[in-house]
Amino acid sequence: MPVFMEEVLVKMWILLLLLSVCSETVICYSDGKVEAACGDMTPQHGHDPRTKNPPFNLTADKSQFSPGDEIKVTLSMVPSYEGKKYFKGFLIEARDAVNLDEKVGSFKLINPGISQLLTCDSKEGSAVSHTDKSHKTEVQVIWEAPSDSPSSVQFLVTVVQGFKEYWVKSPGPVVSQNGFTPPPQTSVGGSIGAQTTQTTTSSILSRSFTSKGCGSEKSCLRDPEGCDPQNDNACHFLSFRAFESSVMFELSGPAEGYVSFALSEDKWMGKDDVYLCIRDTDRVEIKAAYVSGRTHPEYSSQNVLKDTAWRLSDGVIQCSFRRDIVLPPENLNRFSLDQMYYLFMAHGRAEDGQTHRHDRQPLISTYQRVLTGPPEDLTGSRSPLLMKYHGAFMLIAWTSTVSAGVIMARYFKSDWPERDILGQKVWFQLHRMLMALTVLLTLGGFVLPFMYRGGWSKRAGIHPYLGCVVMALAVIQPVMALFRPAPDASRRYIFNWMHFGTGTAAQVVAVVTIFLGIHQQALFLPAPWSTGVLAAIVVWFVLADLVLDVHRRGYFSIGKYLKNVKIYTEHINSDDMEMVFVPDENETSSAESCLKT
Repeated sequence: MPVFMEEVLVKMWILLLLLSVCSETVICYSDGKVEAACGDMTPQHGHDPRTKNPPFNLTADKSQFSPGDEIKVTLSMVPSYEGKKYFKGFLIEARDAVNLDEKVGSFKLINPGISQLLTCDSKEGSAVSHTDKSHKTEVQVIWEAPSDSPSSVQFLVTVVQGFKEYWVKSPGPVVSQNGFTPPPQTSVGGSIGAQTTQTTTSSILSRSFTSKGCGSEKSCLRDPEGCDPQNDNACHFLSFRAFESSVMFELSGPAEGYVSFALSEDKWMGKDDVYLCIRDTDRVEIKAAYVSGRTHPEYSSQNVLKDTAWRLSDGVIQCSFRRDIVLPPENLNRFSLDQMYYLFMAHGRAEDGQTHRHDRQPLISTYQRVLTGPPEDLTGSRSPLLMKYHGAFMLIAWTSTVSAGVIMARYFKSDWPERDILGQKVWFQLHRMLMALTVLLTLGGFVLPFMYRGGWSKRAGIHPYLGCVVMALAVIQPVMALFRPAPDASRRYIFNWMHFGTGTAAQVVAVVTIFLGIHQQALFLPAPWSTGVLAAIVVWFVLADLVLDVHRRGYFSIGKYLKNVKIYTEHINSDDMEMVFVPDENETSSAESCLKT
């Protein structure tokens, strides 16, 4: 295969590689790592557990044991149950039958594909849970009695069929040591010590919220700025006003599942006081929650909201509630409303009462605000300015300046042969200037996310890792150029290949990184247009490079028939200027020979 064809195939392969990253893949999974629920065995779903008609059985193959014995415990669905014939999640523990707060013994796995051991209260293997959310009908485990086992042990289980369908801490069989009389046994289906989420009855709003009084009677945060939820269904709206010892909130916005706002001490999600209005079929549930990081909210078990009301209309979710400015100490993770906070507004999908990640970058207030302060019309943004500059710098560097610099060095060396700039060839000076600008833009764009984030971002996927690779390659290139040998040196070809290879790798990785970066919510770019525009830029550069390469090798000589054309002009300053195209003698003889043939 000719060298030319090999290079064309390589470039086409690179083009396909770059275009392949246009599609975005999202992987969601549930790993059953529920150590946080080891104590009360309650899923953080924010709904009351079911207590009647459990569709499962929990059995043990022995009723008596001695220290060191093994007992097989089986969790299975009831065959005659008319509802769902499976369960998704489970949590099995063994506890002292007299003191149900004390975990006893350890478990061994029989089905490691669907079950896993947990460490609860620093006791390794003291509980068993699921590994994923696949449908299960039965799971078996082995419980090993410890040497210091109490006289009687009871098995407890939490079973999850859906986000709102679960049974908590249901009592299972009681087993006793040989020689001891077992205590009275409770039948399966109870809910011992289950913690429930307190709710209050909400009223229905008779009319929509309005922006009237924003800045004078109440504080408002809106997107788009200045919108009115009363006549604009696309308006995302939050208002609040202080009444003596409490604050009244109004929240509105178009959403498929929920609208929410949060109080935060910084501009990053995590350790925030959150309030959600979640659509559940034809009603709205209003909840207080807490997010410890970029995770699902942990719903409060304490009822801290008063005078709750809601409204559903034309795809818009609206809710209002009142909350005391200062709450008692037992209300953990609830912020005092007389302090300064940033305000976050977000919305997204909800399925069976479970909220998913917000659809767009949250609207974040520009400044911190005291909720009990004077009314103010607040402003906010969904895309931080630093991140906009980050994206602009990287886009200019790796789709503009670097492309021009590569083309200048690869295809324009033979142009301007007698002209220099500061003692160097024109092509070289232009190439060096463009590449230096690329490095500077990359360095500036590289620093900005760290300034905005205050550290490393753990939720941006592989994008920041590839960005570090690009930054390293961008710095290596000019350092390598400082030690390049003379053009006529015997080992100059080594430098040429290293320079070409490093530069090509940097350009490919940079474009892949940009494709991944445009999906980051912090940039708030329109999809799918942003992906299409970037793909068009990449295709344009690759095609331009191919055309210039073909032209350089003589396969497509653009000036073949024009390079010897002579132009004669007469009467330049008159209106009847005459232009005559006269071919040279070689072209004339070629034309005559063609005619004779």
